[in-house]
Amino acid sequence: MCFEKGQDMREPVIAARDVAFTFGKGDLAKQVLRGVNLTVWPGEIVALVGPSGSGKTTLLTLIGALRTLEQGSLRVLGSELCQASRSQQLQVRRQIGYIFQAHNLMTFLTAQQNVRLALDLHPEIPEARRDPLARDMLSLVGLAERLDSYPTQLSGGQKQRVAIARALAAGPQLILADEPTSALDGQTGREAVDLMRKLARERGCPVLLVTHDTRVVDVAERVIHMEDGQILEKSV
Repeated sequence: MCFEKGQDMREPVIAARDVAFTFGKGDLAKQVLRGVNLTVWPGEIVALVGPSGSGKTTLLTLIGALRTLEQGSLRVLGSELCQASRSQQLQVRRQIGYIFQAHNLMTFLTAQQNVRLALDLHPEIPEARRDPLARDMLSLVGLAERLDSYPTQLSGGQKQRVAIARALAAGPQLILADEPTSALDGQTGREAVDLMRKLARERGCPVLLVTHDTRVVDVAERVIHMEDGQILEKSV
């Protein structure tokens, strides 16, 4: 059951109320989210932490309109995602930048082409602007000299920088990052999240970061703890 839409005078970027989610049906059903309530405001950087299997990634995929919610209320960027149509989900996804543990770069494309590919999903961006935007974003993440490098020619940290550039290139209104440092060493991971924070703040873009990495939690203004599909506590 979905709740009716609501509208605040100052609307949060993410507003989850009594969100529940179950994988499977019948005897195979497993509830992974139970009555989750979460609010993220414009400009915030929020870390979502907790043990494996606590529901963090499932919640992130629902917020990112990558799965369909059927119980509770989840407003993201002003749109209700509970029982949203595919076209409504697509509209929300186009406003979000995603950064994942695996950089998910196309190995047969150069760094510039990988970023350009993300821009090609935005028909409102003139085609003539896409290559310059890709180059500008790669310069911002310190890869101006690696525009024509393929992923196999880049280090792990450089690949994640390309992924950050790709996520931010189209000017998203929200960044969702799922374990973006878990495949990186301590120094490289720290550099990646510091860069993500810097660019997000410069562009006024809120970030929801799922992480197990205690070395980077301090980049967040709030830390939210999850366990067994529920939010246990919030720290400012």
